[in-house]
Amino acid sequence: MPNVSPLCSGDAIHSIQYPTNMKKLIICPAEFTTSLALPYAEEGIKAGFPSPAQDYMELAIDLNKELIPHPYSTFYGRVVGDSMKDEGIEQGDILVIDKSLEPMDNDLAVCFIDGEFTVKRIRIETDAVYLVPSNPAYPVIKVTAENDFLVWGIVTYTIKKNRRIR
Repeated sequence: MPNVSPLCSGDAIHSIQYPTNMKKLIICPAEFTTSLALPYAEEGIKAGFPSPAQDYMELAIDLNKELIPHPYSTFYGRVVGDSMKDEGIEQGDILVIDKSLEPMDNDLAVCFIDGEFTVKRIRIETDAVYLVPSNPAYPVIKVTAENDFLVWGIVTYTIKKNRRIR
């Protein structure tokens, strides 16, 4: 049995081992039964000059309620690879994936194509669907009738670690 990432508190829903490069994709159900209210700056965080009002944060936010509107169809996935790096989605980032949403043109989607999961922008045209990476080193994939293809879910949020390793 493959190692389950600390991302999951229990068994992973899907864990795929790629024999050529030993990469794994782990998709875990969202844990929404707990609640943790954290201080929240309702006025926003200034990217310019600091606001003295930020010293008086009294509201709280529960990220489960904020990030997971459809708890029974929401999953997490950890990014493996760099095909979306120009969009700021990097290896190790956590995706919040909602399977209940209908795919729309230009959505960021987790797709299953020919036995592999991938995260790409989807371009939906009248006669074709394209999986579009955000890294010029990767080709655009045109989905054809010969492909085993499914839009597995729509990415609603990306959670990333911003602290640099020293």
